[in-house]
Amino acid sequence: MKKIGFLSFGHWSDAPGSQARTAADVLHQSIDLAVAAEELGADGAYLRVHHFARQLGSPFPLLAAIGAKTNSIEIGTGVIDMRYENPLYMAEDAGAADLISDGRLQLGISRGSPEQVIDGYKYFGYVPDDTESDADMARKHTDVFLKVLEGEGFAQPNPQPMFPNPPGLLRVEPHSDGLRERIWWGAGSRATAEWTARQGMNLMSSTLLTEDTGVPFHRLQAEQIQRFRDEWAKHGFDHEPRVSVSRSIFPLLDDMDRAYFGGRGDDRDQVGHIDGGSARFGRSYADEPDRLIEQLRDDEAIAAADTLLLTVPNQLGVDYNAHVIDGILQHVAPGLGWR
Repeated sequence: MKKIGFLSFGHWSDAPGSQARTAADVLHQSIDLAVAAEELGADGAYLRVHHFARQLGSPFPLLAAIGAKTNSIEIGTGVIDMRYENPLYMAEDAGAADLISDGRLQLGISRGSPEQVIDGYKYFGYVPDDTESDADMARKHTDVFLKVLEGEGFAQPNPQPMFPNPPGLLRVEPHSDGLRERIWWGAGSRATAEWTARQGMNLMSSTLLTEDTGVPFHRLQAEQIQRFRDEWAKHGFDHEPRVSVSRSIFPLLDDMDRAYFGGRGDDRDQVGHIDGGSARFGRSYADEPDRLIEQLRDDEAIAAADTLLLTVPNQLGVDYNAHVIDGILQHVAPGLGWR
C-alpha cells in the first residue's frame, strides 16, 4: 500500500485555455480539488509555495480552509521556503491549521528554490548575517521553528498580564500536539537527506536533484532515500519516518488525455544547471495504463517511498485534474500493489 496525493503548483494566468485565470480562481479551485480528491479516495492534497509569482504564496489560510472542508485527506505543502519565514508566527499559523484539520497537516519546508526576484527574502525583512549564506539562514529559521513546535515554554510572562497566565514560561499558541513529527524537509541531495534525518524530519524528494552522478534519476533518488533511512536509524527516534517522491503521471484514457499528453511522456531524464551546479530532473510518464504500470514498476524511488505526490496541471481545472487522479487510483495503482 502507498499513500497517493496530488501536488499543485497553483499557477494562474489569462492564457487561452486556462481555467485558473485569477488568484481567486486558484484558491477556490484548490479547495474544490482537495474535496474531490478526498471523495475519490486520494490520501493527500499538497500545495507548492512561491513568492512574487502568480502561484500560491500564503499557504496557511488555504490549508485551514481545506481542512475545514474535508474530513480525512492529509493537507500539506511542498515546500515552504524558510528563508522568508518568521518561525514563531509560522508556528502559530501551522498550529491553527493543524487544529482546524484535526491533526492532518503534513508540512513540507525547505531552503527553497530559485526565486522570481533577486534575494526576495530581503523584502520580507530577512538578511543573512556576514557569517552565513541564505541557506544557513533558512536552516536557522527551521531550527527555531522545530523547537517551538515541541511546545515547551520559553517566554517570560508579564507579572501584570492583561489575561491570567498558566504557571511558568509561556509557549506560542495555539499549540498542536504531534505536529512536530509531521514536518518534512525538501531535500535536493543525498547529503541534505542525511541532514534531514538528523533533525528528525520526514523526507520530501521531488523531480529534481541538485547533483548528478551519471546514474538514472530514479536510482539516484532511491540512493538518497536509503541514505536518509540509514541515518535515521542511528538516532533512536521513537517513530518511523515517512518519505515522499513527486512524479508527473498521466494515464491516457480518452481523447482529451491524448490531446493534452499523448506523445509527451519523456522517457529520459534531463540534466541541467541550477544555482551554479549540475542538476538531474526526473522523467514524466504519459501512456496507456498497462504501459504505465510496466514503466512505473521500474522506478526504484517510487518503490522505496511510502507516499507518491502527483503533480497536477491545475490550470486545466478541477474536473480534469480529478479525472487524472481517479485514472491513476483506478487504472494504475492496483496493478502496482499501491491499492
